[in-house]
Amino acid sequence: MTLAFLFPGQGSQAVGMGAELAEAFATAREVFEAVDEALGQNLSRLMREGPEADLTLTENAQPALMAVSLAVSRTLAKDFGVAVEKAAFVAGHSLGEYSALAAAGALSLEDAARLLKLRGQSMQKAVPVGVGAMASLIGPKVDVALAEQCAAAGAEVGVCMVANDNNVGNVVISGAAEAVAKAIEAAKGLGARAIPLNVSAPFHCPLMQPAADAMAEALAKTTIAQPKSALIANVTARPVNDPDAIRRLLVEQVTGRVRWSESMHWLASEGGVTRVAELGAGKVLTGMMKRIAPEVEASALNGPKDLEAFAASL
Repeated sequence: MTLAFLFPGQGSQAVGMGAELAEAFATAREVFEAVDEALGQNLSRLMREGPEADLTLTENAQPALMAVSLAVSRTLAKDFGVAVEKAAFVAGHSLGEYSALAAAGALSLEDAARLLKLRGQSMQKAVPVGVGAMASLIGPKVDVALAEQCAAAGAEVGVCMVANDNNVGNVVISGAAEAVAKAIEAAKGLGARAIPLNVSAPFHCPLMQPAADAMAEALAKTTIAQPKSALIANVTARPVNDPDAIRRLLVEQVTGRVRWSESMHWLASEGGVTRVAELGAGKVLTGMMKRIAPEVEASALNGPKDLEAFAASL
């Protein structure tokens, strides 16, 4: 068996996430306390009690999702003896790359929390609310080629590009609001459903350049070590171990495409991965993996029972 650990991105957050872990394991509580202290914010209470609107804010959702993922990974290691090195690879969806790097020892928990807080704030500030938009293209005909056709139509009136190649049947486009609206019309003509996403900014497109600049400055001052398990980078869909390359790719990721489908295909084929576990909140990545590479065993580790069953199965 070759194993990979996956770390979810924005959209997986929910009020109450991590609460069962915190009740059951001191290790998880220590993670949440460390994140609260690093941010000077009672983020763990917001995660536990809400309100949902505040948790969904990008600057809160990003460090909160990382905190839950790290609570799972550290509890697996300390309480169940399943260290991150058990996985040949780690991968995270967008902000999940920071979770993956922290779990693999490349970033400290505190640095990951602070970087994600800044990342969320910078992304929100980069484009005024309403100026940008994102949409999910859905349907059996939807693939990257079709999405790029739609984005090209939108690009006739403004910035528009493929932001997330999640899996066949689910590709996200991002850009200027009027450009995304034109891409949505093009999608209808190509037999795809297009659903505008309720997001505060157009992520993973060139409009995020101010946020990329802010992250480049912050990452230049941040210590990055070689990860204990190779990271499959979002923007290349290939493994990376070198700290300088990781730093550069994290900056590129702010404006670049999340090549998730390619990343998972690489894990299943060239990486030889036969099993993946999603560490953190929700089951989004588990569902994607089942569509991308159904031959790979995929499970989501959210609560104590999940961790116990997973550890027992190894």
